[in-house]
Amino acid sequence: MKLLSVNLGRATAVPYTDQPDGLTGIDKRPADGPVRVAAPGPKGVGGSGLAGDAVCHTRHHGGDDQAVYAVAREDLDDWERELGRSLANGAFGENLTTRGLDVSGALIGERWRVGPEVVLEVTSGRIPCRTFQGHMGEKGWVRRFTQRAAPGAYLRVIAPGEVQAGDPVEIVHRPDHDVTVALSFRAATTERELLPRLLAAREALHPEELAAARRYVEKYGG
Repeated sequence: MKLLSVNLGRATAVPYTDQPDGLTGIDKRPADGPVRVAAPGPKGVGGSGLAGDAVCHTRHHGGDDQAVYAVAREDLDDWERELGRSLANGAFGENLTTRGLDVSGALIGERWRVGPEVVLEVTSGRIPCRTFQGHMGEKGWVRRFTQRAAPGAYLRVIAPGEVQAGDPVEIVHRPDHDVTVALSFRAATTERELLPRLLAAREALHPEELAAARRYVEKYGG
């Protein structure tokens, strides 16, 4: 398991975002050298966990529980075959493109050591939005991405440091539950009846998804 690339985006004005300023950092490109990774601060204040990476709208993106976004190269390869075009590392707006790691099958609370210093913890899957669809330029992209339920993983930073392309990725902790990124994504999108199952992940789960699961159980039972 290894890191193929570390991808950074600059704030860029585009016509396909619904944000008033028209800016997005979704167009990410591989960095040439090491990149510093650290917890950016709470959502609404902190942006990306990677130095030099733009998060333009902190109300919905970035913050400690969405500090880093990872996608498996294998998933990009699957989409290449379906879409009939090439997808470079960073094409989904991911910070880390991995090889040999089941990113969407990772457990919530699973911890990865990336390189010699950085430790990351899986928190949730990525929910697609209009900006993502515009960036991809594919008709019905949000629906297609959602149906695939292989969203890649958001991670929080447990131990800061530097990462770079070629670094090994090691799973150093796997929690004792069965709540995967893919399961949490399905519960948050198309299969709300799965929400009670997310409670097994406890506080490792992204706080917004944990709150949604608790509200569902209060209203409908578990």
